[in-house]
This record gives sequence, structure tokens and C-alpha cells, in this order.
Amino acid sequence: MRIDIVTGLPKLLESPFEESILKRGQEKEKIQLVVHDLREYAHDKHKTIDDTPYGGGAGMVLKPEPIFECVEQLCRERAYDEIILLSPGGEKFDQRLANDLSLKTNLLLICGHYKGVDERVREALVTREISIGDYVLTGGELAAAVLVDSIARLVPGVLNDSESALSDSFQDGLLGWPEYTRPPEYRGKKVPEVLLSGDHADIQEWRERQRLERTKTRRSDLLNTDPFR
Repeated sequence: MRIDIVTGLPKLLESPFEESILKRGQEKEKIQLVVHDLREYAHDKHKTIDDTPYGGGAGMVLKPEPIFECVEQLCRERAYDEIILLSPGGEKFDQRLANDLSLKTNLLLICGHYKGVDERVREALVTREISIGDYVLTGGELAAAVLVDSIARLVPGVLNDSESALSDSFQDGLLGWPEYTRPPEYRGKKVPEVLLSGDHADIQEWRERQRLERTKTRRSDLLNTDPFR
């Protein structure tokens, strides 16, 4: 899988893509993450990518020309399954959507910034808008990092243990079970005996009970949601 990210602030994405699972996934050539600096497509000497909005008002808006030229150049090089704008007005990102996008071959993410992007970008280039939640970020870079991390870990071969992703919270609409590791007792708190029993059937039954109870207590809204809708 290849994911291209278009941004005016590429340094914001350097660290997330150069550590941990995303770094190993790229080294194993299971995923390819390419960040494109929007300023390289600006034509004035100041590399301007934003301007004041028509009609007045506070804030700045990303200009259409650099985005159009960058995206059109990339589209001449390959076909994209989705061209995604990170936007507060998009559909809310969840595990179902992460699963769906992980099956694609080429994705292109456009990071909004300031007050957003010129509306003509939405109208002519974008095939999908995605929001990571009902709150405001300075720009779409951190949201893009969230999408990339969530999607890439589902690509076969990125995780060393393929079953790990399948047992994650939200994969089937429930939260995960409690996890414990050594030592078996710490500061007077013991690991549940069933996890030390070696009886895999009992352990799995205990885990499923814990998942259901934890979801009822913490996120009861998930019990009324079909994860495969």
C-alpha cells in the first residue's frame, strides 16, 4: 500500500512516520508513506500557500493553485482509490472505515490548515472527507498521522503478529479485555488465577466476559452499533 500526504507543514509528520510500527512497515516494504510539501508548488518568491478569505473574516485559507498542481501531478503518476481531505465536516473515522481503507492500494491525503481549503478543492479533487472527531485541530497533519497509523497496521505483514490487529478494540464492536504481564503479583495486586491456569478455553471464556462487561460499563453505545454496517 502507498499513502501520499499533501501538506504545507511536512515536518509535523516526520517523527510519526519514522518510529515504531510505521518505520518497520516501510522497511519491510509493506507500506510506502510519501509526504509532499505544498510550498514546492507555490510560484511566488515567498512560497505562499494561503490567503485571506473573500468576504472577510478572521483566519487564512489554503489557496487552490498549489493543491491543484500537486494533486494533478500525483494523479498523472498513479491512480488513487481515494483522495481524502482531512476536515471537521467529513465522516467520522472509525474502525470500520480503517478496515475498508486498508484494503486499498493507493490513498492520497490532503491536510487542511488554518481555516481550511478553498472550496474548489473539495468540488474538483476530493472523493472523500474524513474527520477524526468533533473537536478542532490547527491543521490536518495530526489527523493524517492518525489515519495512516490506524490503516497501515492493518496491512498484512506490517505487524509481526497478524492476529494482534484482529483482536483490537472495536474490531467486532467491543472493547478489548484486561491485559496482564509479569510479575504475577505487584503491590498486593494479583493477576487473575484463570490467566495462570494454562486452560485456554477458560481463558478465552473469561476474556469474552470481561470484554462484554467492560463495554457495557465504559462504552454502552457500542452495543447498539453494528461494526460491519
